[in-house]
Parts: sequence; C-alpha cells; structure tokens
Amino acid sequence: MVKTLTVSSDEDEIRLDHWFKQHYPGLGYGRLQKLLRTGQVRVDGRRAKAGLRLVPGQLVRVPPISDAAVPRKQREEVSERDAAFVRELVIHCDADVLVIDKPAGLPVQGGSGVTRHLDGMLDALTFDASERPRLVHRLDRDTSGVLVLARNRKAAVHLGRSFKGKSARKIYWAATVGVPNLARGRIDLPLNKLPARGGERMAVDEDDGKRAITLYAVLERSGNSLARVAFWPQTGRTHQIRVHAAALQTPILGDGKYGGAEAYLQSSDISRQLHLHAREISLPHPSGRGTLRVVAELPRHMRDTWSLMGFTANDPDDPFEEVD
Repeated sequence: MVKTLTVSSDEDEIRLDHWFKQHYPGLGYGRLQKLLRTGQVRVDGRRAKAGLRLVPGQLVRVPPISDAAVPRKQREEVSERDAAFVRELVIHCDADVLVIDKPAGLPVQGGSGVTRHLDGMLDALTFDASERPRLVHRLDRDTSGVLVLARNRKAAVHLGRSFKGKSARKIYWAATVGVPNLARGRIDLPLNKLPARGGERMAVDEDDGKRAITLYAVLERSGNSLARVAFWPQTGRTHQIRVHAAALQTPILGDGKYGGAEAYLQSSDISRQLHLHAREISLPHPSGRGTLRVVAELPRHMRDTWSLMGFTANDPDDPFEEVD
C-alpha cells in the first residue's frame, strides 16, 4: 500500500535518505536509490534525490516497502552500573542540549575491539526527552572534558552548523613538555592521515595535507621543563592539537604517540596519562536564546600535575586576544 507521510517539525533539514533510514531502517541504500530513480518516491509530488533536505509539512510518497520496516538489531540495554556512571558525567542539561565531562580513556564510539563506549550508554541520558541524545562532535579517547550532545533533531542541525562554522569556540588546556618559544602564537600546518605501524596517524603534510590552524597561549611555566598552555583549534582535524604541539617541539605531556620518549618526564610523581583537556566551549544556543558556555573541571591526573608544578586552575580573561 502506498503511504503519504508528513515531515514533522523535528525533522527540519534532515536528508531524504536519512529520513528513510529513520522510518524504514531495513531499507537498503541501493534499493532506496532505485525507488528514487524510478520516481516511486516523491516529495510534494515531485521526483527527489537522496540528498534533498526536507522541511516540516512536506509530503513524502512511500511505495509499498513493508518488508523494510523490520527494526534494526536492538541496542544492548545499558547496565545499571554504566547508566549511573554516565549520568554522573552530566554538567549541563536543558531542553535542547546536554553536556557531559568525558573522562580520559572512554571512547566516544565503538570500533575494532572496543566494547564499552559513550555511544553505547546514551540511552541512559534520555531523561524526559522522546529520543536519545545525538553526538554532534568528538573527543579523542584519551582526551577529557566538554562534550556536547543534542537532545533533539533540530538542536542537532543547529549545533552541527556551529561546529562546522566558526561560531563554536573550544578551548583546551594542556601541559607541554618544554615551553613554546613564543608566549602566544598561531600554528598553521596542514595535516594528513598517513599509514603507520599499528594503524594510521596524523602528520604534517605540506603537499597533500588539509589546512589545520591552532591558536595557542602559554598561561604558566615551570622553568623550561613544563608549561600550562591553552589551545584554540580553528579547524577540526583529527589529533590536531597533539600534532601541532609536537611540531613546536613541545609535545603534550603523556603523548607518546606524537611526542615519543620526549613526551614524558623522569619524575615518578607525574602521571603518564595524556594531559589534554577540553576545558570549555561556548556557542550559540539552539533555542536562539543567547550563548551557551560550559566549563569542565580538570581530571584528577591533571589536577595532581598542576598542584605539583604550582600551576593555577584559573581561567584567564582572554589569552588569545593578541593572537592574529
């Protein structure tokens, strides 16, 4: 039986193929393309392509595809232990946005050999919403700090635009081994994924790399051995801050992947964990009501290092004001 479904208000700007994936999860992409190509699927009476962005109120003609309505394999239920764990990470929650303080060592999503990850726990963060939160950006497994989630589709679209554009300001704190030559600076080095032993790694690649820009400011220093540095990535390349810090010959403390043996101090009192923390984020709120700013406290291993080195945990006014 042919059906005509109306695009709802929370499906604003969703792609047509994603709309079908949501409503008919068993429908393969190849079969959907054939339905589109033959004109069996129409939007407001017209032929459409998979990438069409829908708007509320539009009518989608759906041909008989009842066998495609078979639900996808259900996610494993979140254990009580993991549910309690992930709820403790919440540092901000409103009708549109949920923010957590991701601990170092917790992957955001699953992968080869990864069975416990944040994405697998998101059902425990539904609270009073009608759907599970949506990931709109990422943090490395070993990076701690602010991670923003959208609580509905409209918020996800709005937040996604903020992260793709320049309206989201993400500030990271790190401890670097050695002190950058300049107190403030701009790193503009293109990055590329290169094959490496044990998997891929990012590297500076002047020929084929994608442009990557990071602003930095030295906030404090402990002689010439260690510095507290704030980083503000202007682009979002994988491991960008870590590669750029290493390129300054001041690798992030604990970052053996990019700094090698030089990324560690001899002191047994200092943790060998990565000292990189997403300290704060500020961006336009999806509701249109002002700016959302959230700050995440330092993780335990960085607090211990801060204490040992005599660093403060204060947020400076704007360390990037004089950086071009």
